[in-house]
Amino acid sequence: MATDLQAKYTKLAQEYSKLRAQNQVLKKAVVDEQANSSSFKEQLKQREQSLRKVEQEMDSLSFRNQQLAKRVELLQEELANSEARGKKSKKTGDSPSQHALQHPSVFDEDLQKKIEENERLHIQFFEADEQHRHREAQLREQLEVLERDAAQHQAVVDGLTQKYMETIEKLQNDKAKLEVKSQTLEREAKECRLRTEEWVCLHCAVSANSQQQLRKFQTELSSQLEHTTNIIKEKVPFNDTRHAHYNTLNVPPHNRRHQLKAQDVAGQALGFVQDLVAALLNFHTYTEQRVHIYPRDSAIEPISPLNQKFSQYLHENAGYVRPLEDGLQQLFESITEETITTLETTVKLKDFSDHFTSYTRFLQKILPYQLKSLEEECESPLCTSSLTSKNKELQDDMRKMTSVFEKLQNYISLLSLPSTKPEALPPSSFSAVFTQLAACLHGLQDAMKDVSKHYSQKATLEQDLPTVTQKLRTTNECILSSLGSLTNSTGKIATFFSNNLDFFTASAGYGPRGGLGLLNPLQAECMLQNKRRAAAYILRLRKPRPESVPYLEALSNRRVLTSSTESREGLTQQVQQNQEKIARLEQEKEHWLLEAQLSRIKLEKETQRIADLERQLSMALAGQPPSAAQSSPAAPRPGQEGAESVECDPKEPVPTTSLVGMLTTTQISEEAGDEQSREQLIKSHYMSRVADLTAQLQVADSKAVHFHAECRALAKRLALAEKSRETMTEEVKMANQNISRLQDELTTTKRSYEDQLSMMSDHLCSMNETLSKQREEIDTLKLGSKANSKKNKSR
Repeated sequence: MATDLQAKYTKLAQEYSKLRAQNQVLKKAVVDEQANSSSFKEQLKQREQSLRKVEQEMDSLSFRNQQLAKRVELLQEELANSEARGKKSKKTGDSPSQHALQHPSVFDEDLQKKIEENERLHIQFFEADEQHRHREAQLREQLEVLERDAAQHQAVVDGLTQKYMETIEKLQNDKAKLEVKSQTLEREAKECRLRTEEWVCLHCAVSANSQQQLRKFQTELSSQLEHTTNIIKEKVPFNDTRHAHYNTLNVPPHNRRHQLKAQDVAGQALGFVQDLVAALLNFHTYTEQRVHIYPRDSAIEPISPLNQKFSQYLHENAGYVRPLEDGLQQLFESITEETITTLETTVKLKDFSDHFTSYTRFLQKILPYQLKSLEEECESPLCTSSLTSKNKELQDDMRKMTSVFEKLQNYISLLSLPSTKPEALPPSSFSAVFTQLAACLHGLQDAMKDVSKHYSQKATLEQDLPTVTQKLRTTNECILSSLGSLTNSTGKIATFFSNNLDFFTASAGYGPRGGLGLLNPLQAECMLQNKRRAAAYILRLRKPRPESVPYLEALSNRRVLTSSTESREGLTQQVQQNQEKIARLEQEKEHWLLEAQLSRIKLEKETQRIADLERQLSMALAGQPPSAAQSSPAAPRPGQEGAESVECDPKEPVPTTSLVGMLTTTQISEEAGDEQSREQLIKSHYMSRVADLTAQLQVADSKAVHFHAECRALAKRLALAEKSRETMTEEVKMANQNISRLQDELTTTKRSYEDQLSMMSDHLCSMNETLSKQREEIDTLKLGSKANSKKNKSR
């Protein structure tokens, strides 16, 4: 803050000094203008004096001219008189006439000279008047132009002075604010000085201790270094990182954050490619449907062989489009947290490249049929000129789209080379390939935009046709929707790839130890197997520590034990005896429960046998053969304990409960013995117990799966939070850069405005000089015009 304040102070001081310099220049210009105005006034006085002299001369000349005119009139009268006299003298005689003719000849010569002089003066006066008028018109035009320029310059000067005053007021306000801020910062600086002095004192004390500890650590580390170097010399036979064959057995460094980012990016790419696959399937399918509808409806008349072949190829689009999604799905499944994801180890990228190559060949195969189909539409009699132009534009768009897919296929095949042929593409070219791939994706988006725009225009033109059907309109709408989804999906893919271009071009940090060579898929798999084995071995070695009793608690327990040893021993013996009795009684209870079940089963058997015998006896008494008798449900008989009567089905299970669990017994036929029935009961009892345990195990497994899913979700949220934090830090950096850039621009604009103000002040000075000169010329011309007007009036 102090440095920023000092910089602002320096800027204000510089601006103030510039303003002072400009003020001095303006003062000097004002003084110069005043001196020029005084000199101009003196010159004006001199010009007025000369003008007065010229006017006096003009008056004298006009007076003389009047005198000459009067004299000419007198001479003309005398001439007339002399002519009259001459006529009279002719009558009287010749001698007086000759004497009279001498005087008119002298007067005629004098009169002729005066007339010629008067003509010459008139011509000069006329020429001077014409020149004066022409000059006056030119000067008036120049005066109007100069007045307009002066008004414009005055407006500019007024605007600049207003801006200048506004900037001065703003700078004064900023100066006041900065002074207040500087006072607060000075107080804070004083407090910081006090704190730093205290901290320096503490630092000196701590540094002494730290130096002592540093010496101690240096001695310890030097001894440890010597010990470890001796161990390495004695125990390590060779360095395995020097040999590529042995270096493959070392576990490479693992960047888990890079793996999570790669997995996330692959998942997003899979979603975008699924949308692209769905849009491509819809586009090809609806194009096939349109081929069967327009220009000929296959339901009314057969379509052309070209369109038949084209629809046959379009019908096979799923076999080329679906593998794109499957290939990327396999690539996404191959990227896990434990794998190493680089271009050298992504073997599944080759499969996706092959699928993309097959789809590109499919586009190349259907392109000529598509172009010919559009030409066939143009040849139909209902096709207008506008539709023909749109079809030609669509042909160009289809060529462009196919060429863009070919470029994409080339770049994807280049990226799949390191997993099969690592020497074919050096790592230094990875970033260039990714950059060109991003540009090609943007080109694909532009191509799809052009196709969608031109096809929408074509559909609107086709709707105006009189023979268009509802089926064709629906098909056009479906194709337009598929093209819109294609444009959106390609735009999303291009934006996604451009946003993650830094991640694709950045180095993952994987590689063999020692930095020798590149990763090979087989070497990476071998290293991962060694890593898993090492992790499993470490887990087997890691055993939980037994729980220990604190020392004080152990001492107190020992005192209690030593004080009451006999009572504790007696109580433990009693507890053991009681536990043994309880176990024995439980065993006897289980035994007697089983015996009771067996006896119950025997009783049921006997009752069943008695019922059969009574039935046979009744049948024998009735006269029927005993073989025809069939078994019937047994009658209820009282039990041994004689409390309740029970109806039993021979095949119905009878549930019983015990401490071990719930026992389900099934009645057995008479032929089965007691041992078989006992085994069957025990088996059914333990099977029911196993069923209960499996149900509990399934519940536990479901809970574990639920918890595992929650953990994965939390991990993804953590990754997203880290990503958002990184983006926010980048945004903060960009904002700081923008602030610094804007501050630089502000300083440059201030400097430019100051330079413009200085230039305008100089220009104003020069303009004032020119205006003063023009005013002088105008004044002189006005005075000259007044003098000429006076002369004309006098004449």
